[in-house]
Amino acid sequence: MIKLTRKLTALLLTLSLAAASLLAGITGAVAADAAPTITIAPIDRAIVLAGQKFDFRVELNGAAVKKSELKVTVNGQDAEAYFGKKGVFTNANANSSELTIRQVSFSKAAKIGIKAEAKAAGKTVKKTVFYEVYEAVGNPKKAKNVVLMIGDGMSANIRTAARVVSKGIDEGKFNGWLEMEKMEYMGLVTTSGMDSIVTDSANSASAYATGHKTAVNAEGVYPDNTEDPLDDPRVENIVELVKRTKKMSTGVVTTADVTDATPAAMAIHTRKRSASEAIVNMFLEAGSRPDVIMGGGLEWFLPESAGGKRKDGTNKIDAFKSLGYTYVTNATELNKANSASKLLGLFKKGNLDVYFDREYTKPVNKAIVGEYTDQPTLLEMTSQALNVLGKNKNGFFLMVEGASIDKMAHPMDLERLIWDTIEFDQTVGLVKQYAAKHPDTLIIVTADHGHSMTLNGTYNTEAAKGKTGEELREFVGTYADSKFPTYVDANKDGFPDDPDSTWKLAVGWGNHPDHNDDFLTNPTPISPTIQDPNVTDKAWYIANPDKDPNGIHFTGNIPHDEAVEVHTFDDVPVNASGPGAQLFSGYMDNTQVFRNIVTALGIKATSK
Repeated sequence: MIKLTRKLTALLLTLSLAAASLLAGITGAVAADAAPTITIAPIDRAIVLAGQKFDFRVELNGAAVKKSELKVTVNGQDAEAYFGKKGVFTNANANSSELTIRQVSFSKAAKIGIKAEAKAAGKTVKKTVFYEVYEAVGNPKKAKNVVLMIGDGMSANIRTAARVVSKGIDEGKFNGWLEMEKMEYMGLVTTSGMDSIVTDSANSASAYATGHKTAVNAEGVYPDNTEDPLDDPRVENIVELVKRTKKMSTGVVTTADVTDATPAAMAIHTRKRSASEAIVNMFLEAGSRPDVIMGGGLEWFLPESAGGKRKDGTNKIDAFKSLGYTYVTNATELNKANSASKLLGLFKKGNLDVYFDREYTKPVNKAIVGEYTDQPTLLEMTSQALNVLGKNKNGFFLMVEGASIDKMAHPMDLERLIWDTIEFDQTVGLVKQYAAKHPDTLIIVTADHGHSMTLNGTYNTEAAKGKTGEELREFVGTYADSKFPTYVDANKDGFPDDPDSTWKLAVGWGNHPDHNDDFLTNPTPISPTIQDPNVTDKAWYIANPDKDPNGIHFTGNIPHDEAVEVHTFDDVPVNASGPGAQLFSGYMDNTQVFRNIVTALGIKATSK
């Protein structure tokens, strides 16, 4: 037990340090000696839904001027006159000037040109950007309901691995296809954000939720030059939009903390994805309040005095109850909540445990799940969400996330990664069954970014017994030696009875830190790295000696301050069925997913 606790503590510490590195936001301070530049939000080539509300902001960074010296026009007309609103002129930093006009929109489809000009430091600084404004028309049969299903980090190779493990393959032919693969239309989605070619989950989910690019760590905003993570220029998101225009119900279901990047991005606005306390506050705002919220993250709803992490001393569970929400804490309570009109389900602190540990391993290892022995599956949460949301005659928008596909890809835990992918796919099957009875439901299945897992062949576990280190390489089958996997699923539940069958998948990782790997299942989650005890002034990770000590040592190929495998910018598959599904065929930018959703729904955002 002591060794297990040590392993779990090391994993949590390592991932915490890695997350701290990832979540360090872009500083708002502007160097005094920087050449003056102008930035405009929304950014160049933004594609904006007519009627969608957003905050318009022009910044002059590197110099401070008077308002009269900063000229901003929209299609040749003064910006304030064009939008019919007075802007707020500020000097957010000692060497900057800004004009912000909040809650504006474009009234109809059009080509828009924005020009900004200022005289600063004896020079004229100029910036021009162009927008395309569109209307959500062109879908002959409108959808009433939309279910957006995001397998976080679920790149194409992860899908293939899940198909191999769950369905099997013999003589080169698969014995079945995943539920997500048996849908009407398929396309590919790009994943990059406005500030970097490789995205994080906040940035990419925000593209799906708003139709706009943003920066790493940001959700529903464009980044500005201030330190405040809650004042950045907002863009109306899908939850706000469907509630405002069509009075639809909305919901977010996740196996992660409900304030985590993907679920939060559907409804809130922040430059800092880790601002969990503020995110819960935004979940309570009338215009962006989902009717169903389910997952982990209990600690962000409770004050410190009640075992939570809220600094403001408030109990937000009570706040949701006062608004008519049924509150459930475990699977038993969830499955009895059929009469709920609004539903808040918080099933543990942090993320839910992965399928491998909470469902597959029997008896459940309490050293892993702790007191939370009755966590619901993603299928159970989604089923009840459909029941609750389906009561609205105006329809609903539901986002369902298989979050730990990503969270187990980072530590390169093959089995936990693939088992969560299979659970996610079975949830796709459940939603398809719902859509069969409610054919006005559009289902979209995609990922938000990729991971670097490669499918190298198969591994002979029996022949490798007793071997260590570099010897294990010789038991990876390639070409004619890559025998078909021998996974057995006797009870036909979609999960192999033994993850370490005689021949199992052999995978590699295109990017990774220093780590050891013996290709066998780890009985408990464990970090691939630890902080180097000899380095105390910075993050510097080395292979964890407690993980697969007899395995092959892989020398890392990413910076030493990365504790785990990292995201890739692969295009990711998207599958769709139902009204509007044809819009998801071919290649598309990730912001196009939002456009396709609002087009399928026939959203008229110009309505009040």
